[in-house]
Amino acid sequence: MKLTQTPSIKRKSGMTLLELTVVILVLLSLISILFIGARAWKKGSDRAGCILNIRNAQQSVRGFANMQNIAVGATFTESDVFGSGKMVDKTVAAMVCPQNGAAAYTAAASGTVPAVGTLYIACAAAAAPDNHIPTGYTDW
Repeated sequence: MKLTQTPSIKRKSGMTLLELTVVILVLLSLISILFIGARAWKKGSDRAGCILNIRNAQQSVRGFANMQNIAVGATFTESDVFGSGKMVDKTVAAMVCPQNGAAAYTAAASGTVPAVGTLYIACAAAAAPDNHIPTGYTDW
């Protein structure tokens, strides 16, 4: 009885079509998760930038009123606070919300010193679900 040796089957190195498909699906899933996270980060940073604009305007008006000894509810000239070389470099009409890129701020009582806890300007995007109304501004 003669034993014959079966020829060994050589496997080519590389990836099969199934393995390649799985790798591509995993990479696409990771990339989509990255884009979702980046979008959420961008939305949060835009909201924070908008709130900083509101805070800077609020503190500038209050600071100007304190320096000039102007009472709450009294009127002042906005051009003394807002504009090139002033406390806020832009006018209220020229201030831009980072989220929508448009002039989106309106003064609640233009030219009037607001009471403590009342915002001087508001963002037009405040009605959106991710509103730009700051929390805890009662001491501004």
